[in-house]
Amino acid sequence: MSLGTILWIITIIMCGIFLWISWRVKDDANASFTNYAIAGGTLPLFLVFFTDFATIMGVGNFIGHAGKGYTTGLPWLSFVLGEQGSKILFGIIFAGIAGRFTYISLAEMADDLFFRDKWTRALAALLATAVMIAWTGGQGKAFGNIFNVITGADPTLIIIMFSAAFIVYTALGGIYSVAWTDLLQGAMVLVFGVTFYITAFAPVNWSFAELSGKLAAMGKANLWSFSGVNTMTMVTNFVTATVGVMSAQIYWQRCFAAKDYKTARRGIITSGTLSLIFVTFTVLVGMVVLTMKQDLKPDDVMPWFMHNYMPVWLSAMVFALILAAGMSSADSCLNSAVVLIVNDLIKPFRPDLNDKQLVKAATWLTYIVGAFACYVAIKAATIISLFSRAYAMTGSGLVPLIIIGLLWKERNEPHQMGKKNSKITPWGARIGIISGAVLSQVTALGPNRVLIALAASSALIIVVSMLTRNTTTSTPASVGK
Repeated sequence: MSLGTILWIITIIMCGIFLWISWRVKDDANASFTNYAIAGGTLPLFLVFFTDFATIMGVGNFIGHAGKGYTTGLPWLSFVLGEQGSKILFGIIFAGIAGRFTYISLAEMADDLFFRDKWTRALAALLATAVMIAWTGGQGKAFGNIFNVITGADPTLIIIMFSAAFIVYTALGGIYSVAWTDLLQGAMVLVFGVTFYITAFAPVNWSFAELSGKLAAMGKANLWSFSGVNTMTMVTNFVTATVGVMSAQIYWQRCFAAKDYKTARRGIITSGTLSLIFVTFTVLVGMVVLTMKQDLKPDDVMPWFMHNYMPVWLSAMVFALILAAGMSSADSCLNSAVVLIVNDLIKPFRPDLNDKQLVKAATWLTYIVGAFACYVAIKAATIISLFSRAYAMTGSGLVPLIIIGLLWKERNEPHQMGKKNSKITPWGARIGIISGAVLSQVTALGPNRVLIALAASSALIIVVSMLTRNTTTSTPASVGK
């Protein structure tokens, strides 16, 4: 039996299992919008850990980062440290705070605690949605590349088929579908991932010294060194990845879904630490592949390695690993994008909608947003370019708002739900969000534009808030309980 046939069989079986799980939990999810979005804030540690880990270890972490290791080498670890290490930082600083609340989204939390304005809340949600859609699309793009390299199938057709599968089961059960399918997917990633990494370093005899020597013999010694890389470039990579993660709805949503703040913190710190180790190895695997073949496109590095180096049984296992990783990230990000739209772009402006109507809206929007993410996947140049742009835009607009909102208080007391305790005004928040997002995309600012955007956004939030404290009228927040 050919590898291509095995991959199709694995795909059909796994998608069938995911759909069955979603069908089993759909009644719990449909009981209320809070259940659909955050499981009523009841998830135990084992579900929080596995849904965090499975979501983090998306296809980009196996395909995209291998491609960057292949082309950039060790310097790319600055981005990895920001992207994965920031999850640990998020767990230490923010997860405990978020775990004390039962908000449904990051935008809702900012609205209730910081500025109390539904228009600003909608703006924050719209920006946060961008990175979720980018991540969703990235998973589909990666699968298109894998099937194209191994089976010769049209990548566009594969992206559409893959997207259809996770859209349907995410629509059925909301966060319950995501959490319970992630339990299976996360376990597969953990077991198969360890097996894969052990095998992948065999061409260099599991020796970093041998890998370094082979790269040097090829005239690629610079890939095993940080000396030739601009320091500010690495700093920018680190900051871009960090702010992107800290503004990602998926992590805040899991903290809100956890049964308590200790569960939220432990889940994200543990999963973030494990993911940092895994993704670092992925970058190194990309460098191993470079010693074997030098003319590959970045997103084709891992598919080529599977198809041409690994035995069929191991390639099939790795494909199952990547399928599980991709599905888990895609369903999580799609669900988070839809929750943001319903909770922060619809609910504040239609307070008359009941739970049944909100769940129905979320279900239909899952199909619409999923289709748009599929289109994004088809049009994107590379997986990492898709992620990086969204990271920069969303992080530069929202991270200054979160940090300043938590630190710049009206009163010396902990933040409480239903009680504004920040000096940020609606206009300060709006100007900060827009300026950070826009400046992060202005190429004329050079390679440090994310740092400039963060600084400008922070300054404008404070200055504009000070100037408008007595001229703005806030509107009551709609707190999700």
